[in-house]
Amino acid sequence: MTAPDPFTPARLGPLTLRNRLIKCATFEGATPDALVTDDLIEFHREVAAGGVAMSTVAYCAVAPEGRTDRHQIWLRDEAMPGLRRLTDAIHSEGALAAAQLGHAGPVANSVSNRKKALGPSHIPAPMGMSVTRKLDADGITAMLATFRRAARIAVDSGFDGLEIHCGHNYLISCFLSPMLNRRHDGYGGSLVNRARFAREVVEAVRDEVGDKVAVWAKLNMFDGVGTPGPGHGGQLTGFNIDEACAVAQLLESDGHLDAIEPTAGSSLLNPMYLFHGEAPRDEFADAFHGAMRMGLKAIGPMFLKHYPYHDAYLLPLARQLRAAVRMPLILLGGITDRTSMELALSEGFDFVAMGRALLREPDLPLRIQADPSATSRCVHCNLCMPTIYSHTRCPIRAGEVPDPLAAAHT
Repeated sequence: MTAPDPFTPARLGPLTLRNRLIKCATFEGATPDALVTDDLIEFHREVAAGGVAMSTVAYCAVAPEGRTDRHQIWLRDEAMPGLRRLTDAIHSEGALAAAQLGHAGPVANSVSNRKKALGPSHIPAPMGMSVTRKLDADGITAMLATFRRAARIAVDSGFDGLEIHCGHNYLISCFLSPMLNRRHDGYGGSLVNRARFAREVVEAVRDEVGDKVAVWAKLNMFDGVGTPGPGHGGQLTGFNIDEACAVAQLLESDGHLDAIEPTAGSSLLNPMYLFHGEAPRDEFADAFHGAMRMGLKAIGPMFLKHYPYHDAYLLPLARQLRAAVRMPLILLGGITDRTSMELALSEGFDFVAMGRALLREPDLPLRIQADPSATSRCVHCNLCMPTIYSHTRCPIRAGEVPDPLAAAHT
């Protein structure tokens, strides 16, 4: 295929985006009271001014117990005035605003949240050094209503798009995982049963918001446990690409989504599979205190594994998903220059999502548009990862002298 120009307008469901570049959801660490702050607004305004078509706000939890800690926004009436200021600021820069809707499930910190973590089964919730409470049938029904209400609050706060988090072994992703979902009812066992909760959440959100808002799912392709393909030797492995393709086909057949954003890795089991690049084990441990810090120091090499970085590093897995469905896909992972953008678009991906590169240079899209040979200054050190517990930022950028040429672009 001939790659479309990444800087020309494109349709995502009911929306027209000014280009094919999306700021992906990366927790901003700027909401100490679980409400929008001026820092959060400026974080996304700067990215919007830098040239992306849409900026995704993360992490918008659908319930208070669904946060990785109590400082994250959860969608309730009290949050709406701040969310409206946030979406207005993004819109003022000519970009659209998306909210990532999710529930952290076993990744939630029950100690910080002061609420029990939830899961499809009784499984470890290491952030709170506890075990999850299993969602029963009534709990699942209530959770669908919770997603509905969160979606309504987001749309009424001015968001143009909703990303449903079905990745990283958060709650929906755990239901998909044969390793973490140990149920024996209609939500466990076969892949169709394990995918039921995800499909019902997507249907509930779409039914609530109608067809005026774009809705897509961030879907795990592989959680980094075992092998990306089918399990070997009868061993139970995590979610893999073959199952991801089958789930994507189910979601496509349901007809409620405008796109899928393939992702990979597990915040519960193997977070570095999403990021690739250096593994900042000491810095990550130092972001915690007490037993958690000591534990991370001890298991750092096992938990924070090293995966070499290369541009478009999720493309090999995502190609299989591209072949499995016809619906639009958003490629995430190692999109840093025009070459990687055009590679993704030439292989049939409709949009690209950028994360760490925009922490280093929020105006990178404008630089690339002005100069196709421009490259990212991100060195993939991943030192930004531990900053999510204080204020998400690129530590290297924070120590740099401002570039007058970069400032001129904004």
